[in-house]
Amino acid sequence: MDKMRADMGGAACVVASIYTAAALRLPINVIGLTPLCENMPSGKANKPGDVVTAMNGKTIQVDNTDAEGRLVLADALCYAATFQPTAIVDMATLTGAMIVALGASSTGVFTNSNTLWNVLHESGGVTGDRVWRMPLFELYKRQVTECQLADVNNIGCVDRAGGSCTAAAFLKEFVSANHWAHLDIASVMECKDEVPYLSKGMSGRPTRTVVEFLKRIAEKQPF
Repeated sequence: MDKMRADMGGAACVVASIYTAAALRLPINVIGLTPLCENMPSGKANKPGDVVTAMNGKTIQVDNTDAEGRLVLADALCYAATFQPTAIVDMATLTGAMIVALGASSTGVFTNSNTLWNVLHESGGVTGDRVWRMPLFELYKRQVTECQLADVNNIGCVDRAGGSCTAAAFLKEFVSANHWAHLDIASVMECKDEVPYLSKGMSGRPTRTVVEFLKRIAEKQPF
């Protein structure tokens, strides 16, 4: 529970990336969104079986109240689309399953765009803060959309199976952009002794890779 103070790691990386891009005067138009809310128990808290409606009108069955970050992130993805962006990249300490999958070696990336993936992969190679592509198979979509009470469930229907993948499939239901990447940064949230130039504690990863990514997008204009 004490590590939950770092559950704002995605928002922190967004702010740090935009701050750095501005300081470097990168010739790129970037809009940063940080959906923030308190996450305390109360009589008004979500309960298992509740149904909520997202910004795009899709209904969500809340079967796991610990899978709450994806609810606000879903609305942020819908809101991002109102700016008609060329690409959307989101970052979130979304799933403990990503820690199991990758450890601290790299950030897991789910994307519908080979172009985005190529630039992210190159950027991770330059900075040393690596990324690894994860699958967005139709199987995972079915596991979150075959839902009794709503359009989509906030967890997969197969207990503990592919948790990071079903979380990404859930988010994809709220994405309309042709170029979208979801960075599950839970695996790199904390530094123990894996990265010698970082002190122990919350790491701020993968800010360096995201800044390099923005730099390369500005230079290459691949879209």
